Amino acid sequence: MTALASIRDLSVTYRRDGSEVAALKNITFDVQAGERLAIIGESGSGKSTLALAIAGLLPASVRIEGHIDWFLPSTSGAKAPPLLGRDIGFVFQDPSASLDPVITVGKQIAEVAHTHLGLTWSQSFAKAKQLLERVRLPDPDSALRAYPHQLSGGQKQRVAIAAAIAAGPRLLIADEATSALDTIVQAEIVALIRRLVAEDGMTLLFISHDIALAAKLAERIAVFRHGQLVELGATARIINAPTQTYTRTLLDAHIGLDAEPLLNRGGTRG
Repeated sequence: MTALASIRDLSVTYRRDGSEVAALKNITFDVQAGERLAIIGESGSGKSTLALAIAGLLPASVRIEGHIDWFLPSTSGAKAPPLLGRDIGFVFQDPSASLDPVITVGKQIAEVAHTHLGLTWSQSFAKAKQLLERVRLPDPDSALRAYPHQLSGGQKQRVAIAAAIAAGPRLLIADEATSALDTIVQAEIVALIRRLVAEDGMTLLFISHDIALAAKLAERIAVFRHGQLVELGATARIINAPTQTYTRTLLDAHIGLDAEPLLNRGGTRG
């Protein structure tokens, strides 16, 4: 694999009430093109800050040190900076907050295609319908005309995923995209993301506090704690033979970890 993005010595500091809080501390790793990488850790570990930093969504008041180098195709041969929506698709935790409540589902998806692909509105709405079919939303024609409040939580997240991939991004970031859903819908959304990533050849950055979901989806897992990257490796190795006590604690917290194919590879977890 070749690197899609190279993160070097990345530190992020928030300013709050006259004080500073370090959210990320000297993070260094590569995101490989075409891989499925999970970032896991408890609340406050810095994983969502990392996602926002990669997507360029951190506020101007935040102090950022270090750098992220991108290796995206460019006609000039230069390293091209990514464009959110076109090169990076982002799926947020709460689709009720990320979707506009006064704009129809169809228009919100079509707008991405219209803006980034230069399609006509007619072409963009046709693409929106195709995307709703791809995310397996029942009755795509009706869904195009629906408003977000008329859909269930799982259906809204499917719409958000459709919008995120509308322009064919190289990187899909799913930031706690399943945490607001019940267990059955979580499994459905994880399966959907895995299928779409495979079909489109996207790189996936899956942010979660749930190591069980990460084990089902990711090829590699990065473990974060207190703004630091404490462990990174192949999923089977992280699940079967973690080297850090914190990783073992996360695993032990998931007594019902549904990752038997992984647990049976490479020995037992110690």
